[in-house]
Amino acid sequence: MKWEGNRQSENVEDRRGEGPGSGGGGFRLGGGRGIGVGTIVVALVAGWIFGINPLTILGALEGGGLPEAPMAQQAPAQRPPADDKMAAFVATVLADTEDVWKTQFGAQGGGYREPKLVLFRGATSTACGAGQAAMGPFYCPGDQKVYIDLGFYETMKNRLGAPGDFAQAYVIAHEVGHHVQNLMGITDKVDSLRQRSSPEQGNALSVRLELQADCFAGVWAHHAQRSRQILEQGDIEEALNAAAQIGDDALQRKSQGTVVPESFTHGTSAQRVNWFKRGLTGGNPRECNTFEGARL
Repeated sequence: MKWEGNRQSENVEDRRGEGPGSGGGGFRLGGGRGIGVGTIVVALVAGWIFGINPLTILGALEGGGLPEAPMAQQAPAQRPPADDKMAAFVATVLADTEDVWKTQFGAQGGGYREPKLVLFRGATSTACGAGQAAMGPFYCPGDQKVYIDLGFYETMKNRLGAPGDFAQAYVIAHEVGHHVQNLMGITDKVDSLRQRSSPEQGNALSVRLELQADCFAGVWAHHAQRSRQILEQGDIEEALNAAAQIGDDALQRKSQGTVVPESFTHGTSAQRVNWFKRGLTGGNPRECNTFEGARL
């Protein structure tokens, strides 16, 4: 992926120097209500790979709202060191998503509100509760920030079989896709439906939300390539491989040896690949409506 020398976003907040205890307390699962270990595992696995905050999933699985978590007073936002190559990569990809979505929103007569991206280690406080590195990257609608512990990229490479810088860029573009959903009002509508749904129905809604974020990531890649020719040989294959490796069916086979479709929250490998490709091929956000039609 050709990224060095391109513009870097100023919307990157570096909390890595705050230490693992700066998250303002532990990860409070279930808001004090009874919740089984199996449900916790489902939420963590679902949120661990390119997803929304597992606290949101737990709330949906319980049929209630978000669990509460104490918030700590944050130190003033810090910029990453200038010589931190991985932070520079993340800031460059974020800047590229800003350029693409500003244009897309502007074409519809609207304005794009840029998200912040927070780098942290171990744990940190968020408007959605205490964030943990074990969750993987996630987006919090409450503060409109993407959170990522960069150690996740080593997990992608070594444990998930999804190496490559474009696969890493796909992670960021997917989370920014959740921000786009939030700005469009989709997130609030889905959360409202979840509150009135059974766990199985809530899972099905989550699948559609996640697949749309995959499609939005493809939209970003389409326009970034057209404008700045960022792709190198093998980049698309990296992203498609990453999407395939983190399908619910693939993850369940690896973790438990069986597949339970009614517990899916992100979609199958084939679905994730197909929706990313749809956004990549057409570049039209309107073609990312995963909420229309019975089949995905």
